[in-house]
Amino acid sequence: MRLMMTQNEEGLPRRLRIALVTETYIPEVNGVAITIGRMVHGLCERGHEIHLIRPRQHRNDSPASDPNYRETLVRGMPIPGYPELKSGLPAKGRLLGLWKEERPDIVHIATEGPLGWSALAAAKKLGIPVSTDFHTNFHSYTKHYGIGLLKWPIAAYLKHFHNRAACTLVPTHELQNQLSEAGYRNVEVVSRGVDTRLFNPARRSAELRASWGADDSTPVVMLVSRLAPEKNLGLAIEAFYRMREASPDARMVLVGDGPARAGLQKQHPDIFFAGMQKGERLAEHYASGDIFIYPSLTETYGNVTIEAMASGLAMVAFDYAAARQHIVNDINGVLVPMGDERTFVLQAVLLIEDRQRMARLGQAAHEAVRTQGWNHIMNQMESMLLKTLRTEGTSNGQPEFAAATD
Repeated sequence: MRLMMTQNEEGLPRRLRIALVTETYIPEVNGVAITIGRMVHGLCERGHEIHLIRPRQHRNDSPASDPNYRETLVRGMPIPGYPELKSGLPAKGRLLGLWKEERPDIVHIATEGPLGWSALAAAKKLGIPVSTDFHTNFHSYTKHYGIGLLKWPIAAYLKHFHNRAACTLVPTHELQNQLSEAGYRNVEVVSRGVDTRLFNPARRSAELRASWGADDSTPVVMLVSRLAPEKNLGLAIEAFYRMREASPDARMVLVGDGPARAGLQKQHPDIFFAGMQKGERLAEHYASGDIFIYPSLTETYGNVTIEAMASGLAMVAFDYAAARQHIVNDINGVLVPMGDERTFVLQAVLLIEDRQRMARLGQAAHEAVRTQGWNHIMNQMESMLLKTLRTEGTSNGQPEFAAATD
């Protein structure tokens, strides 16, 4: 039996039953998994019930269950180019059974793979409101994996997928405008936050810097990223070598893993490859650097941008996504025109040549994102879910948020 749900003054439930569907989730390390993990934590803290549906990550994976949170695991298969991640296989029948037995107030779909499509089809069949996230520019990745001919079919699929939902959530107004101009409907902005208690300059470690051959005066160039073709890593390495010409004692540290790591590590033995880092250890790595260079051109947001800023690093990044949202050029970082690789390298060199400017930008970057915690972002997310229920809850013939006792 489900207890009667209290409602607010608008007749909306104070405690939502949310089915959240994603093909990736923590402890997998990528921006989508980490963002969804934060979303789940924030919604549960607000008293909402989360039913997470995701692929089984490994043979011994088992579903978690807590008072406000439970999981259903489905079959998956490795994603080409991302063998450590799974794509959920079609599961419409199973989802129909689950949601007929215990109907959610809303289905939120975080990823657009076969599992996400099944969730969309099942929710539409049952008349359950659906919201979606747009996290990854998959169609922009195609040229990096030898499947450039699929760019337009993938772009068309993504638009069709998201336009079947009541709304699509994106992290920046820039991306909202891009998708709207491309024909996406009902695109709404819910930004992303940063854990400022975890990522901050106080995590700086002299011991860690010493392991890189750096003392207090040595400039350390950082990049935290998946080491994969779509991240434009060659530009970061080119920039570092030019920076080292200006500052011969400079060090470069690459944090992360991926298919490009082995080749890069063999080609560049003078660069320190720190591998995958998590939690406090990741925060230590960020804070122990001085300059963060981020050359990627394929981000929908770029969580590492705001994490590096919170950690007090002076940043050089292209003028889009999170960098455009949070950086004011030469006030708290350096913005480079989109795709202008020559200027990117030049600005990185100019920054390492001016230690006072480097320190000033790093301190200003930290100050700029101190208020960008996840609590404010979760308020936005909660408001968008309620807005979707308000506009979609009665359009499918279902009673408006009837408090069931089944």
